[in-house]
Amino acid sequence: MNTNVSRKLIADHLMDGTMDVGSEIALKIDQTLAQDATGTLAMLEFEAMSVPRVRTELSVQYVDHNLLQEDFKNPDDHLFLYSACRKFGLWYSRPGNGVSHPVHMERFGVPGKTLLGCDSHTCAAGALGMLAIGTGGLEVALAMAGEPFRLRMPKIWGVRLVGKLPDWVSAKDVILEMLRRHGVSGGLGKIVEYHGPGLEQLTAMDRHVIANMGAELGATTTVFPADDAVRIFLKSQGREHYFRELIADPEAQYDEEEEIDLSGLEPLIAMPGSPGNVVPVREIAGREIYQAYIGSSANPGLRDFAIPALMVEGRQVHPRVSFDVNPTSRQILENLIDLRLLAKLIRAGARLHQAGCNGCIGMGQAPATHRISLRTVPRNFPGRSGTHDDLVYLCSPETATASALMGTITDPRDLPMPYPIFKEPQAVLVNKDMLVGPNPQDAGIALDTGPNIRPLPRFPALEETQEGPVLLKVGDNVSTDEIMPAGAKVLPFRSNIPAISEFVFAQIDTGFYQRTLPYREQGFFVVGGENYGQGSSREHAALAPRYLGLRAVLAKSFARIHHGNLVNFGIVPLVFLDPENWGDIGQEDVLRIESLRSALAGGASVVVENVTRGRRYEMRHGLSRRQIDAVLAGGLINSVKPGRPD
Repeated sequence: MNTNVSRKLIADHLMDGTMDVGSEIALKIDQTLAQDATGTLAMLEFEAMSVPRVRTELSVQYVDHNLLQEDFKNPDDHLFLYSACRKFGLWYSRPGNGVSHPVHMERFGVPGKTLLGCDSHTCAAGALGMLAIGTGGLEVALAMAGEPFRLRMPKIWGVRLVGKLPDWVSAKDVILEMLRRHGVSGGLGKIVEYHGPGLEQLTAMDRHVIANMGAELGATTTVFPADDAVRIFLKSQGREHYFRELIADPEAQYDEEEEIDLSGLEPLIAMPGSPGNVVPVREIAGREIYQAYIGSSANPGLRDFAIPALMVEGRQVHPRVSFDVNPTSRQILENLIDLRLLAKLIRAGARLHQAGCNGCIGMGQAPATHRISLRTVPRNFPGRSGTHDDLVYLCSPETATASALMGTITDPRDLPMPYPIFKEPQAVLVNKDMLVGPNPQDAGIALDTGPNIRPLPRFPALEETQEGPVLLKVGDNVSTDEIMPAGAKVLPFRSNIPAISEFVFAQIDTGFYQRTLPYREQGFFVVGGENYGQGSSREHAALAPRYLGLRAVLAKSFARIHHGNLVNFGIVPLVFLDPENWGDIGQEDVLRIESLRSALAGGASVVVENVTRGRRYEMRHGLSRRQIDAVLAGGLINSVKPGRPD
């Protein structure tokens, strides 16, 4: 069988299992990535394993999410992460160095390697021909301890690109087209692999844009070949010696196939509330905007700032518009200065922010109430921006900048100017100075723990019988942002589970926390719809509800990362065999599950009794033997001890 790139990567790293779709496999992990919003827990989890040093080829801790220092909490955590890196042998990317994903591509990405990250957009590194997967922090901690990463073998979805992008259409429009076609759950259980002659015009950073937002499709990851575009990128970064060609065999086979004619694409935009709510820009042109925001892990490349700089040269943005420029790495910022592009943005009225995630996860740059904000970020879940009733649209840098100039949503093709020409430099200014390399040994280094860092909660084994109320019932596509909000108010508590648990489901039900108080010991249930837990990898969205007493979630289906996080903290994820049963359960109904441990251990379906209505529902769990052991033990930490000696 002629082999695609994805299967080659998996075969090269397969430690256990067979590559049959749906079978559990174990993969050797070469590199790990953590960021500060999830990394504090990952470091606490790694410490709990009593492994003295990381056992990967390379592990990096980035500080990019929680940069605002309103009080002691964020800076204390930065010092904790720095001390953990020195003690355990990780690279440390200092605050202000930039967003993890583009920095990792610039400095550490290697074709043919595996990368596991506790950030859902880790998949961006697939642009370099890596197998890069986002997951929860506990599984990243296990990978750091030398354990393989386990998942079910995905389908490989081949997307053939043909044609050439027209002027004013760029890589963001390619992934928005995928979301327009398939929505936010179209990639569940799949690796998206792009191939075909249309790749020739896409640079490595263009591919990063597409791979990054594969997370919004719900895909396991996205893979591109390591071809000449990757070699050119690595050469520009002074790392050409890491290049290894990795391409699909002629006539490679895919489990599913699709084609996109790039020549037929037009500027697209995702309407508020979901990255999957995509329409052509021309259909909503003319709506008045308040903010246009460029720069994020979803549009991090030099060209994503250069094109806007050339568009605004000699012009001023509309006086009503806040034109926010969010550099994605310090290196990008230096190159914008060197190429005299930053001055064009500043002169045109841009507001410059430090290199990091910032407004993408609600850390500043919040829009005004009920005013439209156009952003080049990957997500627009309600309230994620920091404004509760926000109106965030996702679009390309071209569309955001055109709209900033005009003051209304504008199809960039309607601007009275030619499409700017920007040629990527063959060599760029390289900045390694904000990266601190690992110590050769820990030398007795102590972890620097501030008062906001609390011990990791540990939970007892699963009870045989579980009875309690449904404290919340929700619909389809509930995101982890709605389960556990991001933003400047909440994220500083990421290393303090008792404190952060007070915000669980606050986006949906402000009284949820208080309603959990009588059920901490007894336990309670949550009922969800399709694709429950889409979005971020933050395991706080599982750990904090478990701390409050959540024992099981009954849903029509689960997003991959959140499903894994529920298992990792001893919460039972159950799927309705008959989705119609979802409508039969009401909030506050009392549910009872007898012989729960026995059913899971025996691999049987689980019967849930609705005590309030006198009905019974058959549920499937779909857990592997390893996952069953984790749930029975009360969580993965209780069930797994890294077994390889130093």
